Amino acid sequence: MPDRLHLYTIPPHRAFADALAIGLIRRFGSDPLRLARGLVLLPNNRAKRAIQDAFVRASDKGLLLPRLVAVGDPELDEAVFDTAGDDDPIPPAVEPLQRRMILARLIQEAGSPVDAAEAVRLAGDLATTLDQLLIEEVAPRALREIELSQELSAHWERSLALFEVVLTRWPRELARLGRIDLAERRRRLIDKVAKRWRTAPPEGFVCAAGVAAPAPVFARLLRSVAGMPHGMVVLPGLATALGDMEWDALGPHKPDPVTGRRRRSLESHPQFHLKLLLDRMGVHRSEFDPWRVASDHDAPPARSKAIASAMAPPELTHGWTSLPAAERRLDGVRALDVATPAEEAQGIALALREVLETPERTAALVTPDRALARRVAAHCARWGIAVDDSAGQPLSILPPGTLLLALADAAAQGFAPLPLLTLLKHPLVMAERRAEWLEGARLLDRALRGPRPAPGLAGIDRHLAEQEGRDGHLRRAALRWWPEARALLEPLEAVFAGGPQPVPALLAALRETAQALGGDALWARAEGREAASLLDAAEREAAFGPPRAEPEALAPLLRTLMEEVAVRPPQGGHPRLAILGLIEARLQTADLMILGGLNEGVWPGLPAPDPWLAPRIRAELGLPGLERRIGLSAHDLAGALGAPEVLLTRARRDASAPTIASRFWLRLEALSGGLERADAIEAWLRAIDAPGRHEPAERPAPQPPVEQRPKALSVTEVDRLKADPYAFYARRMLRLMPLDPVDADPSAAWRGTAVHEVLQKWFEHDDCAPERLRDRAEAMLADERTHPMMRALWAPRLMEAIDWIATQIAADPSRKVIAVEKRGVIPFGGVELSGTFDRIDRMADGSLAIVDYKTGKPPSLAAVREGFSLQLGLLGLIAERGGFDGIEGRAKQFEYWSLSKNSRGAFGYVESPCDPRRREYLPADEFVDRAVAQFEGAAREWLTGDAPFTAKLHPDYAPYAEYDQLMRRDEWYGRD
Repeated sequence: MPDRLHLYTIPPHRAFADALAIGLIRRFGSDPLRLARGLVLLPNNRAKRAIQDAFVRASDKGLLLPRLVAVGDPELDEAVFDTAGDDDPIPPAVEPLQRRMILARLIQEAGSPVDAAEAVRLAGDLATTLDQLLIEEVAPRALREIELSQELSAHWERSLALFEVVLTRWPRELARLGRIDLAERRRRLIDKVAKRWRTAPPEGFVCAAGVAAPAPVFARLLRSVAGMPHGMVVLPGLATALGDMEWDALGPHKPDPVTGRRRRSLESHPQFHLKLLLDRMGVHRSEFDPWRVASDHDAPPARSKAIASAMAPPELTHGWTSLPAAERRLDGVRALDVATPAEEAQGIALALREVLETPERTAALVTPDRALARRVAAHCARWGIAVDDSAGQPLSILPPGTLLLALADAAAQGFAPLPLLTLLKHPLVMAERRAEWLEGARLLDRALRGPRPAPGLAGIDRHLAEQEGRDGHLRRAALRWWPEARALLEPLEAVFAGGPQPVPALLAALRETAQALGGDALWARAEGREAASLLDAAEREAAFGPPRAEPEALAPLLRTLMEEVAVRPPQGGHPRLAILGLIEARLQTADLMILGGLNEGVWPGLPAPDPWLAPRIRAELGLPGLERRIGLSAHDLAGALGAPEVLLTRARRDASAPTIASRFWLRLEALSGGLERADAIEAWLRAIDAPGRHEPAERPAPQPPVEQRPKALSVTEVDRLKADPYAFYARRMLRLMPLDPVDADPSAAWRGTAVHEVLQKWFEHDDCAPERLRDRAEAMLADERTHPMMRALWAPRLMEAIDWIATQIAADPSRKVIAVEKRGVIPFGGVELSGTFDRIDRMADGSLAIVDYKTGKPPSLAAVREGFSLQLGLLGLIAERGGFDGIEGRAKQFEYWSLSKNSRGAFGYVESPCDPRRREYLPADEFVDRAVAQFEGAAREWLTGDAPFTAKLHPDYAPYAEYDQLMRRDEWYGRD
């Protein structure tokens, strides 16, 4: 081992990849074969691409690249390090998904009361913790040596006990399979190579570049490489100028010899992981030399000093005001602070677009916020600029993933309308004859509007077969198409209806149905291949997992696995623009680096809690603290700040609440005394969405010719015609009818319809026998089509109100119900007036009583006196004119029977606008005449006359808002 180790660092203001490539070419490029015989060790596969691109930029002619090896690649193999023919072969590694399924089964067998989906999710966290133990080379037996204190909650004690049981059983599972953990296999392989290189180094050079993970195995490898005659270790952004006191304060610290306690390490510092790496290598930072190579992508040297100052520990920031200007200067760094994420994405897209105006200039957006990245890519697409997000997107949000999840969700929910329609309208379903299929799905959509039908495909069948009512034609049309879709879904329903099943059986049924719906297009492109690969692996490895699973657990289980599969686009985006995640951005640079999403909780992100080991236990075991991710985020930020130009962006609020600026943003602001603002981009932001001169719409008042106006009107439409003529015009003349929501909660109108149906059957089949009414109501509630919310919340008050109706009927035997739910029509005032009454009674004197059932409150007397809510009077008019077949007589009573709570707290009461006991009541003898006068006036003005249909003529009596957007109400309402 030579006296001097070959250790180097590239400061943040230099472009790491370009400086490394230029330096290696200068050292070894004079002989092309010598460069090709070299080996460059890199942290991950994404770093390999960055170094390859840097070699291309640095070479003015063709060259043979050295071998690039990603030592952090989970699939690292012996062939990479040329260990063929070794006498001590390393056992193969267990497949990651197989390990996860086995751990999920062990979690359930250890007594954890969780379903298969939750067990798989917990197994993922358990696998991560297990890998950390392996990477940090902590033996599982160390768990037994920890002295638990009363500070640990019962939850953590149970988790620790479960964790220990699993760790005890897991080695036996590996031995049975003849395999080892992937992290363990990589450790053995790297240790074997490091040991061989110490005695027989390779003929060519070996350069470990950017490998900054402080794992013990990497420390041993780097130490071995640094001691080789032609070896070198190059670290990014090592703070060689940091004061010794500050450096030593980072930790890790040894236990106090007296108290045994450890001083808290500053794991959130960007240099902590490098300090830990150097300690484990057994080297000092003074042994590192600067990599004296510059490139065209470097920032001014003063940038590195400013970055080091900005990342100082909190207790040392008080000296910022006394720092020399060179150590505070952030020339070339601008800030964009906007109101919303939409503005942030727009501003970033504008900055990227500006870069393209200069030939050969490059730009990259670096952000951990994938939603922001997608927004920026969408904005760029408006200008025909394709920018790929190299961090990828989770499979769960891409079309193949969403189709599989939609299928599992629909089957688990008994093909309820919303998940069923989501599935049938998915863009990958029947792509070969998309138009025809989508037309049928839209028919089914119209037919399923309103409350949910009975569960299962049979519930859909029954719903479509019931074709009475105003939407009967929609159900008939949908029923002609439905059998085709039903046949494709039947096999999956048969499996899901069987209760708990083996997970492979559930996945196989899901796969077959997905193939039937999507065809081969489902598995095409990169995302389709990833979905096929995941489904194949899950179906194969699930046999090692929980023995059975509820069908409802399949969708969350798949979602958990899909969210961890990042689908990266094939290369095809713009060659000078890039969108990168934090991992992808390491070792990469551009002329303009845009660091987006600089808010707390985003950059740095919130540390994910470990559900298995409490923070104190992790510290006792020597595992990375939850704050170490903050330090890594800070180091990523420091590296990205080394570009020639940097744009920092944040939004002052997110979708739900105001945000807090990132601690990194605040530090840079405080250090520099205020970052330079990106005023030009802010001006473009204001200009690009400026609407120009504000020209609000006038109050609409269409005036169609008289001959085109409706000449038929129902009694329920009179109020709409008078209070909001425009709404009447939109409904009757434009025929714009609002649609009920899909899978709607039971509304007041729906509850009223249900009650009317009960009372109608009670009259038609039971002749209003009081003792039979409760049975009718209970039958309605027991019907499988009745919404569960009806049974749970409304049933008690409904039954009390139903009993009240039966009591009221029985209390007056002289009053007889003669008809319910009957429609009548008469010509009147030049138009045809129609109406359907809820109930008409024959009084003792032969007169008629018009009864209207209300599930809520009746109309106010004030509304009636103003000429509204006169439907009872108009129904009396139709009855008196013989409009209802078989009913004759004069209407003298007009009553609302409300099923809501009365003044005494009970449910059910009668109210009438003609009740003499009410103040300012309307005499019953005058009620029909008053209704007639109001109706004649309305018909003469808007139906047989040419008055304009003015919007919101009487807004106090026009509470409905279905057409407010159409009339652009907010632009003119309340304006003088």
